[in-house]
Amino acid sequence: MDTDCSLDPAQSLKVQVQEPEFHSQIWGFSHHPTTSSSSSTKKIVCTFSFSLMTPSRSWKYSERLGKSQSTVAIIMKILSPLPHPVPTSIKYPVKSLQMDFKAQQTLGSTIDKATGTLLYGLASRLKDPRRLSFLVSYIANKKIHTETQLSAALEYVRSHPLDPIDTVDFEQECGVGIVVTPEQIEEAVEAAINRHQSQLLVERYRFNMGLLMGEARAVLKWADGKMIKHEVDMQVLHLLGPKTETDLEKKPKVTKPRPEETDWRTAKDVVENGEAAGQTVSLMEQLRGEALKFHKPGENYKTPGYVTTPHTMDLLKQHLEITGGQVRTRFPPEPNGILHIGHAKAINFNFGYAKANNGICFLRFDDTNPEKEEAKFFTAICDMVAWLGYTPYKVTYASDYFDQLYAWAVELIHRGQAYVCHQRGEELKGHNPPPSPWRDRPIEESLLLFEAMRKGKFAEGEATLRMKLVMEDGKMDPVAYRVKYTPHHRTGDTWCIYPTYDYTHCLCDSIEHITHSLCTKEFQARRSSYFWLCNALDVYCPVQWEYGRLNLHYAVVSKRKILQLVATGAVRDWDDPRLFTLTALRRRGFPSEAINNFCARVGVTVAQTTMEPHLLEACVRDVLNDTAPRAMAVLESLQVIITNFPAAKSLDIQVPNFPADETKGFHQVPFGPIVFIERTDFKEEPEPGYKRLAWGQPVGLRHTGYVIELQHVVKGPSGSVESLEVTCRRADAGEKPKAFIHWVSQPLTCEIRLYERLFQHKNPEDPAEVPGGFLSDLNLESLQVVEAALVDCSVALAKPFDKFQFERLGYFSVDPDSRQGQLVFNRTVTLKEDPGKV
Repeated sequence: MDTDCSLDPAQSLKVQVQEPEFHSQIWGFSHHPTTSSSSSTKKIVCTFSFSLMTPSRSWKYSERLGKSQSTVAIIMKILSPLPHPVPTSIKYPVKSLQMDFKAQQTLGSTIDKATGTLLYGLASRLKDPRRLSFLVSYIANKKIHTETQLSAALEYVRSHPLDPIDTVDFEQECGVGIVVTPEQIEEAVEAAINRHQSQLLVERYRFNMGLLMGEARAVLKWADGKMIKHEVDMQVLHLLGPKTETDLEKKPKVTKPRPEETDWRTAKDVVENGEAAGQTVSLMEQLRGEALKFHKPGENYKTPGYVTTPHTMDLLKQHLEITGGQVRTRFPPEPNGILHIGHAKAINFNFGYAKANNGICFLRFDDTNPEKEEAKFFTAICDMVAWLGYTPYKVTYASDYFDQLYAWAVELIHRGQAYVCHQRGEELKGHNPPPSPWRDRPIEESLLLFEAMRKGKFAEGEATLRMKLVMEDGKMDPVAYRVKYTPHHRTGDTWCIYPTYDYTHCLCDSIEHITHSLCTKEFQARRSSYFWLCNALDVYCPVQWEYGRLNLHYAVVSKRKILQLVATGAVRDWDDPRLFTLTALRRRGFPSEAINNFCARVGVTVAQTTMEPHLLEACVRDVLNDTAPRAMAVLESLQVIITNFPAAKSLDIQVPNFPADETKGFHQVPFGPIVFIERTDFKEEPEPGYKRLAWGQPVGLRHTGYVIELQHVVKGPSGSVESLEVTCRRADAGEKPKAFIHWVSQPLTCEIRLYERLFQHKNPEDPAEVPGGFLSDLNLESLQVVEAALVDCSVALAKPFDKFQFERLGYFSVDPDSRQGQLVFNRTVTLKEDPGKV
């Protein structure tokens, strides 16, 4: 096909196509600027006209659309099944198009605008191009002539992916040949009006007429919507008469009561995949997100892009017999690192979607890389899943299926879909690696060589088994098996060849009859190999659904980069509280409920999500505010001596665990003549607005009912304040002080670790933002250790991971480094977000 294309924005575009078997054919595009004065701002509207002339027919089409390239693609899609050539690529860079559609056949059959609209709807909504010619013929012959019929036809072909289509059943399901008479429409509308006549007479034209049309449409499924509307208008006018001035008045706005916002903070119960202890439905709805559009079990073929074969329907039938129509998901981590905040979203989505649909979720370890797998990672992953509140239906391993995977690899070779290759790993790197010279080697030869790989006759890197397919990202013939002489943690030395992710993942999903294989967006490029491999082996093929991964600013979660941070001493280990691994967040004191709520707030989206850490911290505060009992601690202490203490010995003060709700109990702390306050709560020369202890400015001591007033400042040789002497009085015996401060008496000495962000910039891995690399972006003030902090004795029996709110300071959690008599606390979050962080 030879084409000649020219474009001038102010003139016409013409594409002339020469074909030897047809007369000269011309596609004409004209562009007529006009002025629209529909608004105060004038805009240019381009008129676009399209025509095609062949020996047998003439086409002209128009529609208002937003993007010309997609418009042309749709036009070409409509015309593609017709017997004439079309240009393969047309670009028309205008932003608003108006197209007049008219298609005429020389034999006298006219395609009017309504039919053209149906053709356009078909082209834009049809997912399976194999059905295009079939449906175009029904529309062109006016067997399908309404939008309702078109929708039914599209649903039918989506539900019946295999050939041949049963035309009798198709026509019955789509209302082909069914004629709805005006008399039937009249009767249906009249019946609907009779049912609502009393309400109609009261509300008149303010009545919801859509209700009448809906009821009539329910009776006459294939009736034309415009005819029903016209009949409703006529009969309502006959019943009510013309509109009066009252009818024409604007309907007063009714203020709808705002629905109570779901308190997602109450979703704190432990969630087992099978059973949940009172988890709120609203949280499940949030976790589902895009999952509402997912296919039902056994209806995999309804998913756009799902590939069917002649065996698909039988395999799905067997699948339903095994699962009973139950939703099955899986969380498949690699046991070569610690889970991070992004995995929390994956855990919540996989387990949450299964729970929301009364299904089950597997925890499956993808243990196909023995070089990097360690027992501590398996344990940590199981612990984190349980910590987030989920119990897997079953814990499985890819290694459970090594025998079956090997047998399928042999079968793949037998079918001519895999071969043994000797290209080295470095040869396969890059965007355009050379094709394998061994791609077409005989099947028998590949079988012998694969068996030799199995028996250890090749060194690592000398041979691989590759599959014959091209993936979405252009990667050709991905590797299925490679040689590795590393003992496996479960199978020992049984195997010296191990399957890859591309080979293992979909087949393990098939074995476990997973219905929804949920994974992050970066695996979209592997979807083709997922479907291809299952279909190449004629085994049940699940559906892979991708969603956007969750990232945080001021963080790195890459396993390799965290190892670098550990190696350089920037952090202590994988569970350093400055990291965003789940073990680190738990150690810092983040409640699992808060992480689950954060994932629910983020939701499940297709786009990648990068969130600010303060949003996660806000979820933490919401949970800890209701769950962390109060205590008092002093970071930088100043001794205060009460010279007129009202008792001969210490008093026992009852302090509420939660001041806002005293029904949650109290704890007891001693109050003696010597107390310690924060050094910042006293100033000899206060600035304007300072409300704490100063000369002539008394303060209250929280929970004691006493007010202290400064009498003497004791200073050391260097002039620094060493202690204060004060007098006290009952709080109700005089003027109320401007402030109440926290204090401790007879305290415990402890270590408190104060954490800030580990990195200075939002995106420490972005070379444009941090040219020196993420290690150069470390915040040297990210950890401050207070070695001799003071805390009241109510926390003496606290255990690791117990959480408290230290009044006026923040939320703190007991660190596992704590020993008897020497508690260590990590600051989880401050009481309020630092405005500088937002």
